[in-house]
Formats: sequence, C-alpha cells, structure tokens
Amino acid sequence: MANAWKRDKSHKLLSARSLLLFCSTSLLLLTLFFLLSRPSPLNPAIDSTSIRFQNQNRFLSSKIHPLDCPKSPQAHPVIANLVEGLKYPFLYSLSDFGTLPDKPHKNIVRLLKGKLFRKPDISATMQEVLERLSGEGREGLVVDVGANVGMASFAAAVMGFKVLAFEPVYENLQRICDGVWLNRVGEIVTVFEAVASDKLGNITFHKLVGRLDNSAVSASGAKLAFKSNEEIEMQVRSIPLDEVIPTSEKVLLIKIDVQGWEFHVLKGALRILSRKASDAPYLIYEEDERLLQASNSSSKEVRDFLHSVGYHHCTQHGTDAHCTKN
Repeated sequence: MANAWKRDKSHKLLSARSLLLFCSTSLLLLTLFFLLSRPSPLNPAIDSTSIRFQNQNRFLSSKIHPLDCPKSPQAHPVIANLVEGLKYPFLYSLSDFGTLPDKPHKNIVRLLKGKLFRKPDISATMQEVLERLSGEGREGLVVDVGANVGMASFAAAVMGFKVLAFEPVYENLQRICDGVWLNRVGEIVTVFEAVASDKLGNITFHKLVGRLDNSAVSASGAKLAFKSNEEIEMQVRSIPLDEVIPTSEKVLLIKIDVQGWEFHVLKGALRILSRKASDAPYLIYEEDERLLQASNSSSKEVRDFLHSVGYHHCTQHGTDAHCTKN
C-alpha cells in the first residue's frame, strides 16, 4: 500500500503548458489540411470559391459528352504566350501560324521580339463586362459559343468563372486544351466538340484552311473574307444550348461568334433566354449583316427574336451587339 496515495492524488487534466501545446498542434494540423486540400491555380484571381463549379458531371448526358482533353492527341508545335494589357492575364496557344517562313502570324513576330501576345478585343470586353456583372451581385456560368482557341473562355476562367466552350474545329480544340492546362483551369472549363444550333444531330461545317477563325456552317460565310483559302467540308455534332444546360443552372453571360450562325444558336437557347430578367444572361453576339445573310438570316430577324423573349435593350460595340433584359 506504499503507493496507494498515487491513486488518490488529484491531477489537473490540462495544465496551461499542455493546453497551449494542444491548441498550437491542432492549429498547425488544420492549417496543413487547408493548404493541402485547396487548389493551386496559376492566376491568384482564382480562389476556392471558383471550385464550387468543379463537378462537370452535371453536363454529362446521352446527347453529348465533354471533350476529354487529357485523352486527346497533343497539338504540335505549341506556340503560346501571355496576353498583354489585361487586368486578369492568361495564356493561349496559336492554331494559325500564318505563312511560314515568309509571312508568320503577327503574334509569332511579337514573340520573337520578346513581346507578349496582342490583347484580343473580346478578352478585354469579357473581363470588363464580367467584372461589372459580378459587382452587381450577379453570378452564374459563362457560355462561349465559337470559342476558337479560348480567348474569351480563358479571359473568364482566370477570373474564377465556370465556362462552357463550344468549338467544332479540332485544331482549335487542341489549342483550347493547351490553354486549359497552361492556365490551370481544368476544374472550371468544360469543352464541347460541337456547333451550338437550334437542332440536335449532325451538320455540314466548312473549315477554312489557314484561317480557322473564319470557318463556318455556311460555305459562302466561311469564304466571305478569304476567297482564295481552301475550304474543307466536314460533319460535326450540332446541339441546342437548351439541351446541354440544365434549367437549374444559372447562366451569367453568353458570347456568340459563329460567322453568321448566331440566329440558330439563339433559337437553340430559347428556354435560357426566356428566363426572368434577374436570371436572364447578358448577351454578346457578332452582328455582321453579310455573314448573317450568308446563313439565311438577318440582323432584323435576330433582333425581332430577342425582342420576343424580352431582350429590348441592345447596344452596338463595333461588330458586336450587347443585349440585356431590363
């Protein structure tokens, strides 16, 4: 019984020193867990709030599946650079190199001179509009129809916005996949190898060799500005935006640049555009009368359709129209 006193002696469960050690250790473990679990984006504008959109499964259906960039053949060579003069800079890679070696693309010349790629007008416009809409408390995904190599998509993605990009030309899709990796936005950019239209199925598309940004559904529209370039017919998937985007998904902005096919894209988004004013997306679409007529439509037909779904306020910005519901 000599040691019986040890059983009766009272103990303090936690001394001041042990309590401090416990709290410090717990705080350290929580900090490590937070740092290891959060994403590490290239651009500091992308924070943890953007990752709420990382689940792309909501856009999976039997009608169309997103392009799997990691499983797609890698484009080569890759000529990529940062864009100059933007508040939220991003990188993109070229699909058109110009005529080498005599007449290279202007951005290749800039790169060789140690300059950044020229700021695309649509990139600056996207960031200005999105920053304004965000400041008004608006939120939702950005839809880029006619994404080309991603100059609008990445302008939005590096700001933290979730993006759906639609592009039918595979050479351009490969460059978008480059940009997804270069900008570390794979969690928030979903890419579709398709033409957005008013009908589900397949459609003949006209690819313009050497000017892939001018490819179009309409053969005459594709060659309107570059009559001497070779044109290749191809079959591509067509799908209405209403078939891809669930009714529960908020859409903040839709940008459309499809060489005259804009009316068909808008008709395929009838349900989205018919939403009440507070939920209706901001519209940016190319309004080129010659291109629209080449696709058997007109600027008046487009505006009349938009009026019918409540878009009564449109302003002209160069060849683009910006439309909102009030």
